[in-house]
Amino acid sequence: MTAPVTEASEPTSHRSRRWLKGAVVAIATFCLVAITGIGAWIVSLPPLPFAEAHHVSTAVVDRNGKLLRAFAMADGRWRLPAHAKTDVDPGYLKLLLAYEDKRFWSHLGVDPLALTRAAFQLATRGHIVSGGSTITMQLARLMEPRQERSVGAKLRQAVRALEIERQLSKDEILDLYLTLAPFGGNLEGVRAASFAYFGKEPKRLSLAEAALLVALPQSPERRRLDRHPEAARAARDRVIARMVSEGEVSAEDAARAKLEPVPRLRKTMPFLAPHATDQSLAISKDAALIKLTLDSNIQKSLEALARDRAAALGPDVSVGILVADNATGDILAHVGSPDYFDVRRAGQVDMTRAIRSPGSTLKPFIYGLAFEDGFVHPESLIEDRPTRYGSYAPENFDMTFQGTVTVRHALQMSLNVPAIALLDRVGASRLTARISQAGGKLILPKDETPGLAMGLGGVGVTLNDLVRLYAGLARLGSSVPLREIIQSENTEEAETRRLMDQSAAWLVGNVLMGTPPPANGPRNRIAFKTGTSYGYRDAWSVGFDGRMTIGVWVGRPDGAPVPGLLGRTAAAPILFDAFARTGKLPVPLAKAPKGTLMASTAKLPLPLRRFRPAGDLIRTGSEQTLRIQFPLNGAQVDAYGGGEAKGLALPVKVAGGVLPMTMMVNGIAVGSIDSRRQKLVDPPGPGFARLTVMDATGAADTVVVRIQ
Repeated sequence: MTAPVTEASEPTSHRSRRWLKGAVVAIATFCLVAITGIGAWIVSLPPLPFAEAHHVSTAVVDRNGKLLRAFAMADGRWRLPAHAKTDVDPGYLKLLLAYEDKRFWSHLGVDPLALTRAAFQLATRGHIVSGGSTITMQLARLMEPRQERSVGAKLRQAVRALEIERQLSKDEILDLYLTLAPFGGNLEGVRAASFAYFGKEPKRLSLAEAALLVALPQSPERRRLDRHPEAARAARDRVIARMVSEGEVSAEDAARAKLEPVPRLRKTMPFLAPHATDQSLAISKDAALIKLTLDSNIQKSLEALARDRAAALGPDVSVGILVADNATGDILAHVGSPDYFDVRRAGQVDMTRAIRSPGSTLKPFIYGLAFEDGFVHPESLIEDRPTRYGSYAPENFDMTFQGTVTVRHALQMSLNVPAIALLDRVGASRLTARISQAGGKLILPKDETPGLAMGLGGVGVTLNDLVRLYAGLARLGSSVPLREIIQSENTEEAETRRLMDQSAAWLVGNVLMGTPPPANGPRNRIAFKTGTSYGYRDAWSVGFDGRMTIGVWVGRPDGAPVPGLLGRTAAAPILFDAFARTGKLPVPLAKAPKGTLMASTAKLPLPLRRFRPAGDLIRTGSEQTLRIQFPLNGAQVDAYGGGEAKGLALPVKVAGGVLPMTMMVNGIAVGSIDSRRQKLVDPPGPGFARLTVMDATGAADTVVVRIQ
């Protein structure tokens, strides 16, 4: 009879199998629960803060992409965007990846080999020898900062790294790491660190500089250069030594790199063109990157020039300089004051936009309109003698008179009496209207109307507007708006506005090219004009060549007089030095437009040989003097009263003179006077019109009427 089998008598092999099966079930159950829990935990994680990670300091760059100025973020951090392919030294990138993440380009966010190596080293040596975090895991930690260092935190970084790799490309991950990596204090990103520690972009770094930038993010506060330079040096040298052991750096290069000193003080961030960058930030408030038309090399050179000259002129004197490209209107340099932080000079006031008295700097436009109207030529003779216009009697700056001179000489020597005589003939209102039409703005005193005094500075204007107007002369009579911010979406060409006709503008430039330069200044290099306002409050000099226009203002920001301050001695030398410091060779002015009259005084047509004020007619002999009987000079003609799209014909009646006679409207021939000495003229449009009749002997008469 067989005995019953009990548990005690159950074979050992059967019990082992049962225990093994139970253990497998338990482990499987545990893994399932763990995986389920981890999965639920992963699902519960909030979205990664990609948007916040892309918040950076506003950077203002020049036309070539060079940093002019950066603005700290609202919390005071400096974080500049960095792109691995364009902003960073390839040697630094090679060193960074060799030291931090050798398999960056191949892993999926987590490097199992690196984690295994780090765990083994920790187990065998009792301390951390090398980290197992990839660049992507470090980026995850930067995006979600955690104070504790635990297995849970490391697991979270790994999960986040996988998520980052799924959403971003490798290039985007590297760019974001280079932007967010901490470098001590309020410095984030390799570009901010390179500017703060080396004073330059990280595009060209020495081995020592690159190793230092690799070492700092591992422990940014303990290795801060301005607090713990020796710890930073030791960390840098460890990076170099490890790269030698791994064959990435030669022993000779390493030895030289270790001898290089470590910076102990932070440098200031780039701070060029503070007035221009302030204005651009006010206009483009939410932009991370603002691109200006400025050229940082020219800007830096002219800021130094303004500082030097202001220091020589006195502690209260300020200087403003503006440079514009003639062809495009792009502002290449904008110096609003010698020192932005100089309280005594009101350094934060932008003197390129301040309204000041222009002195004689408007005279070229008076002469230009006179040339356009055809009643004067640069070689015409004009009187520089005491003259009175009602109660107004202009005088020259030196209180002397030169008698009969050429118009060329009068403009080059900035004689006041001839300029006012021409303005009286051109009309102050017409000058104001033409400057406004060209985009300039003249500010008159309250309740004042344009008058003759504006020709000598009795009006307000900004350096910005003067530069635009003078650039219009260089462009042969057409002005374009000055532009300082480059709008990527704006591809339209700037709207041009008429200043004067081409021949008149060329003649003005030709005359100004011969203006005597300041002491030691080269002749016939630039066309320029100086100006000094009443009471020695403002000194100006504006000039141009075929490429650019530069304007200079000198004076006190508060408008107080500066005894002895003259445009010729204070502003003109700065103008010539500014042209030299741009590093550009002078470009000749444009050639004379077709049809421009080139003749000496003796060979000019009779009416152009000598300037005569309005109403002073040429006497030609025994014949009756030519004069326009209708319309009268200064008359208002209602040519559009009927509301027709095209104005009614304007009758012109002439007395005296010798047939045939030519009729001109605003300097353009419109036909001949008939045998009855009459002609019907099509009105040129509402506004002022200059009607001129010239007879066979060269005698002429002109009236100015207002058509409405």
